[in-house]
Amino acid sequence: MAQKLLLMAAGGTGGHMFPAQALAEAMLKRGWRVKLSTDARGARYTGGFPHTTEITQVSSATFARGGLMAKALVAPRIAAGVLSMAHQMRKDRPDAVIGFGGYPSIPALGAATLLKLPRMIHEQNGVLGRVNQLFATRVAGVACGVWPTDLPEGVLSEHVGNPVRKAVLERAGAAYIPPGDYPMSILVMGGSQGARILSDTVPAALAALPDQIRQHLRVSHQARPEDGDRVSAFYADHGIPADVQPFFTDVPARMSEAQLVISRSGASSVADISVIGRPSILIPFAAAAGDHQTANARGLVDAGGAIMIPESKLDSASLTEQIAAVLENSKGATQMSIAALSAGVPDATDRLVGLVEQLAEQG
Repeated sequence: MAQKLLLMAAGGTGGHMFPAQALAEAMLKRGWRVKLSTDARGARYTGGFPHTTEITQVSSATFARGGLMAKALVAPRIAAGVLSMAHQMRKDRPDAVIGFGGYPSIPALGAATLLKLPRMIHEQNGVLGRVNQLFATRVAGVACGVWPTDLPEGVLSEHVGNPVRKAVLERAGAAYIPPGDYPMSILVMGGSQGARILSDTVPAALAALPDQIRQHLRVSHQARPEDGDRVSAFYADHGIPADVQPFFTDVPARMSEAQLVISRSGASSVADISVIGRPSILIPFAAAAGDHQTANARGLVDAGGAIMIPESKLDSASLTEQIAAVLENSKGATQMSIAALSAGVPDATDRLVGLVEQLAEQG
């Protein structure tokens, strides 16, 4: 019997790539071949993918960046990518195609639509991204990471949750050490687009905490490269041990050791926080399309596992108050960790695997 082939297509952010990585890990274990179609930005996130994943870079583009000339070239580049992908699919026909969003997923989904191949979408956020909006009515269905998800009328959908990587699952429900008179770890994550405001507010908020809290802090802070030196210098000047990096390759380990996570509410971040089970302060990225980060955060907040601060109301003073509210209340922090776990979907990958296999069987 021929080995089945899954073609995944994902854009160049962790929010798209991490669920794709989780699915790749699971499908390879089930004996499938797995291909990933992405662009140069997405290729930066492929270091954690299983080495047997076949990774190809495609020609795509976005209307969101560049001047008039660059925008004029977007349509031809996308068309070329679709035709190239269609040629590849004719030679190596996938049994199922799944798009995770982002402009680099257009060539694969476009080609699969032209060739009438079995295809579906996984949407990580509570609001469909632009590319997923385009294809939602042209696929067999949409697997939703957040529920409810705002979908076009008549689109078949199922809530599966957001798949998390193996490294996260290995720490699912890890024992939580509540805050106390001993070293306490704070993890600060901003994402590729939303890190600047956290670098502007979090260090000052931590420095303003009462001495009995501040003296125990150990901080892991994800900052944009251009902000790293000033953030590191601020922490050093205020006597707070801090590891400041543009990207942490060991987020699951750092998160499992944290007493508190301060983060944007990207879909993957929220999924990791809920599966591991950690108290968090979430600051939705105000510029996110359709305000989808607020929708992402709502489940954790409603469960009692997170505090949400709108970006418009964020300043160091208000953040200090909320951080202190968590770190000064050991029992409350423990309850938040339990509540976060209750909002998690640790079997999201298995649910998505089931839909992919069903799609392939039905053709």
